[in-house]
Amino acid sequence: MANKAQQPPHLHLAELTASQFLDIWKHFDTDGNGYIEGKELENFFRELESSRRGSGVDPTNASFREKMREFMQKFDKNADGRIEMSELAQILPTEENFLLCFRQFVGSSSEFMAAWRRYDTDRSGYIEANELKGFLSDLLKKANRHYDDQKLVEYTQTILRMFDLNGDGKLGLSEMARLLPVQENFLLKFQGLKLTSEQFNAIFTFYDKDGNGYIDEHELDALLKDLCEKNRQEMDIRDLVGYKKSIMALSDGGKLYRAELEIVLCRDSMF
Repeated sequence: MANKAQQPPHLHLAELTASQFLDIWKHFDTDGNGYIEGKELENFFRELESSRRGSGVDPTNASFREKMREFMQKFDKNADGRIEMSELAQILPTEENFLLCFRQFVGSSSEFMAAWRRYDTDRSGYIEANELKGFLSDLLKKANRHYDDQKLVEYTQTILRMFDLNGDGKLGLSEMARLLPVQENFLLKFQGLKLTSEQFNAIFTFYDKDGNGYIDEHELDALLKDLCEKNRQEMDIRDLVGYKKSIMALSDGGKLYRAELEIVLCRDSMF
């Protein structure tokens, strides 16, 4: 295991398979938190520079630090000082680039939420393997990618390996949302709130003013405004229209039931 850790895989290749991309991600995201950051980031950039130059580099050199800063300015889209999976997809050339392919299919948060509702066919709050297979099949058709059933199974398993953080064989909304471009991933804002189920239930009851069991667009507007006011660091009230549009894409004809809103506002849903 120690030798494997010292040999970063495939960074020199002209084009990666999805599986190789995943190997690289798991190699550098050593703590498995979904980011390449700190020492992980320095190791990644050092190996990337070495693979491009064909020789070793000195991370203590001032020019190394300057190059790394320029690199982060280019690829760290949300300027948080770390690299996410969707950002890494812009850096490494990937043969079966699900992430870039996905963006052609789902270009915004609201489109993502509508797709989630379409493919979560049993309304479980998760995309299971069979639902994911249907999603990827449609995605690849739309991107004019040729595939056979064996490849589709392989792609499905690779996506699960990439994004199924808790290893339960299915994707929660927040896991699937890691496919979104960083600046579009509005769910990260809500996850920052870290609401418990009890807090969520209290919020839902309070804003469901007429007690009809769902929240309509006006009630959601009031809820989001209050959340923005109370959590200014995570959420910007200027983005309120976008938040609302994205969340309402989950609704049933303008009715946002408890289950749908919960998978947005709570990191771990009750399902």
